[in-house]
Amino acid sequence: MSGAAPGALLIACGALAREARVVIAANRLPLDLVCLPADLHNRPERIAPAVRSKIHAARRRYQRIAVLYGDCGTGGALDAVLAEEGVERIAGPHCYAFYAGEEVLARLAEEEPGTFWLTDFLVRQFDSLVIRGLGLDRHPELLNLYFGNYRRLVYLSQVPTPALLAKARAAADRLGLAFAHRPTGLGGLERFLRRAA
Repeated sequence: MSGAAPGALLIACGALAREARVVIAANRLPLDLVCLPADLHNRPERIAPAVRSKIHAARRRYQRIAVLYGDCGTGGALDAVLAEEGVERIAGPHCYAFYAGEEVLARLAEEEPGTFWLTDFLVRQFDSLVIRGLGLDRHPELLNLYFGNYRRLVYLSQVPTPALLAKARAAADRLGLAFAHRPTGLGGLERFLRRAA
C-alpha cells in the first residue's frame, strides 16, 4: 500500500451523500467520499458487487476504507464482501436504524407495525422515488396495493427545515397515512464517520 493517501475513503450510499458531506465538513474529517447511486436499493443484489468494485479501485490509494451502507436488503451479501475485504461498515440494517437508533426504531415499529419511513433524502426525492418510481403518477389505482397495509408515515428528520417538514406532511396526505415526525439528527452517522477518519 505504498503511496496510499494518509486519510480514509468513505464509500457511501448516494442517499446519505448530503448528510455525510455535512458531517465531514463540519468536523474537518480527513475523509474522501465516493457515492454509489441511491437507486441501487431497487436492485439490492447489485450493492455488494458495486461496493467491492469501489474497494478494489481504492486499495492502492487509501490506507483505510469504510462503508456507509446498511445491509439494505442484500441479505448479508454486503457483510460477506466486507468481511472478505477487511472493511468496516456502519452498524445497522438500514439508514432508519442508524439515524433513529435500533431501540427507538423497534419501539416505533411495535407501536405501529404499518409504518412507512422517510428520511430527509426520501422527503426530498419522494416524487421521483415513490410516486414516479412506483408508477403511481401513471397508475394511481396501485396506491392501495402498495400502501394499503400502512397506517402512518414517520419522518425521521436529520436536519429538518420548515419546507422539508411541509413536504413530509404532504407525502403522508398523498398516501392517505397519519403523520408523525421524529427528529434524529446525525448522531449515529457522525460517530461512525469520526471513527472512520
